[in-house]
Amino acid sequence: MTTTTPSPAVAGRPTGAKRPFLAAVGGQNLSLIGALAVVLALFGFLNDNFLSLSNLQVIAEAATITGLLAVVQTVVIICGGLDISVGSQAGIASVVSAMAFTSAGSNALVGMAAAVGVGLVVGVLNGLVIVYGRVNPTIATLAGLAAYKGVAQLLSDGRAQGYVLNDDLFVFLGRGKIAGLPVMVWILILVAVAVHLLLKYTDIGRNVYAIGGNDTAARLAGININKYLVSVYALIGVVAAVAGILLTARTGSGQPVSGSEGLELKAITAAALGGCALKGGKGGIGGTLLAVALLGALENGLTVQGINSFWQNVAQGALLVVAVVIQQRRSGERAVGLPV
Repeated sequence: MTTTTPSPAVAGRPTGAKRPFLAAVGGQNLSLIGALAVVLALFGFLNDNFLSLSNLQVIAEAATITGLLAVVQTVVIICGGLDISVGSQAGIASVVSAMAFTSAGSNALVGMAAAVGVGLVVGVLNGLVIVYGRVNPTIATLAGLAAYKGVAQLLSDGRAQGYVLNDDLFVFLGRGKIAGLPVMVWILILVAVAVHLLLKYTDIGRNVYAIGGNDTAARLAGININKYLVSVYALIGVVAAVAGILLTARTGSGQPVSGSEGLELKAITAAALGGCALKGGKGGIGGTLLAVALLGALENGLTVQGINSFWQNVAQGALLVVAVVIQQRRSGERAVGLPV
């Protein structure tokens, strides 16, 4: 009679199916949690004030605008696209919110509505150029990066516009707190939860993943890819406008460039670090938020230590390369120019 050696699972060793915690959290997210813990411990050891409640709130507030853009960047990357113009979109929305606020006799709601309207128009324009102009998303939004920055500078004459800190609503958005957390952080949480639920529990989310995973199969399944792409870029425009409004509320005036420049790199880096496959079809909001927290803690820690701010750009670029290298290794793709 032949005896069979029990498999590791039978012998009592847990497999992936028997690790509910690992399955729920994900290996990528566990790696980010570990990296975040190391960064917090390191800078906390180097500076006693780093882990203080006041500094942690500073990190959270500074990461909010990046977080909003990273959340919607995650959606467009899952859908197989990319938006390099999100920083410029936030900049033009910031300028419009402040200028409309001033022109309407210090009416905050008018300023915010104008900013959201402009964000919607810009987002739809990006989508239309990509879909019906048949322009690669990287090229289309790279053009938008320059064009929208130019429009913001033209509208503002290259200077900060308006002063909104005499308005209670702007002050509440930029400096208020609810249950001990800054209002800005609550806005990020609400947007992130809404987008997470949309992606995970609705047909719209499943179709977004399907388009990014295999657009040909999605088209054959009857999904209107053009409509989805335009809608996703419209969503980016609206959320970028919200980020621009928060930028205005935080700085006290409309900022055409300062505060919004470089946000596109941070958003893309956070999405990639969070597990988004840049080819589309894979990613999630939880990982992106962890990556945003990691980037925010790293940036603040370097600042607290008095390290030249230029090194922050070096660190962001290095992290983006590392994230993409890890993705390529996991996918098993053959490296360009190397034998199989």
